[in-house]
Amino acid sequence: MIALREAAERLGRDRLSDCDLWVTLEPCAMCAGAMVHARIARLYYGADDPKGGAVAHGGRIFAQPTCLHHPEIYSGIGANEAGQLLRDFFAARRQSTGRLD
Repeated sequence: MIALREAAERLGRDRLSDCDLWVTLEPCAMCAGAMVHARIARLYYGADDPKGGAVAHGGRIFAQPTCLHHPEIYSGIGANEAGQLLRDFFAARRQSTGRLD
């Protein structure tokens, strides 16, 4: 959401119809909805998110008949690396807070 807002501000427009979005993890429903409203042209993501993702899993936002915009989707790009990056990040967060889960 922050990246979309900053891109729109820097470009001086609400629609990002000629922009690509690259993320490590499959977007959730809220982020997918924001991409629809921003009219993102292409979405590239690394790791699938079977629990919280809403592009290839869950609500499959872009596949809904009521969805007004459908970006091109490219998934699995560097999936192993993206997954490891996320695991390392959250392991470090748990370690810094003393949580063992």
